[in-house]
Amino acid sequence: MRIVVSTKDGKSYGADLPKDKEALLVHKRIGDEIEGSLIGLAGYTLKITGGSDDTGFPMRWDIDGSRKGKIYMSKGPGYKPHKKGEYAKKTVRGKEVDLSIHEINTIVVKEGAVKIGEVLKKEAKAE
Repeated sequence: MRIVVSTKDGKSYGADLPKDKEALLVHKRIGDEIEGSLIGLAGYTLKITGGSDDTGFPMRWDIDGSRKGKIYMSKGPGYKPHKKGEYAKKTVRGKEVDLSIHEINTIVVKEGAVKIGEVLKKEAKAE
């Protein structure tokens, strides 16, 4: 499982979570806070803001559980309309983390003593 940490200044850093610690995140939800020590950021508190599963479907905060399902969407994660008022039926993942989640997006809520850049490598921005 990969964890992407975004900071207040707009930078993002990535880290791979060890297999033996993945079970600690199961049943966590979007909006829950986790300890940064899971990925080597002692003293940091991270808030889960989203993610995607192993097939690329995004997590949505308004879908209960960890199920995958189709919903009608007008905006938000997983759909960008081309025209005003356009709707589409898209497949998304629920807000709960399970072992099929491939990437978890987080933001820093509380900073620790060590700078993030010293511990984690910076994510390359896709252009």
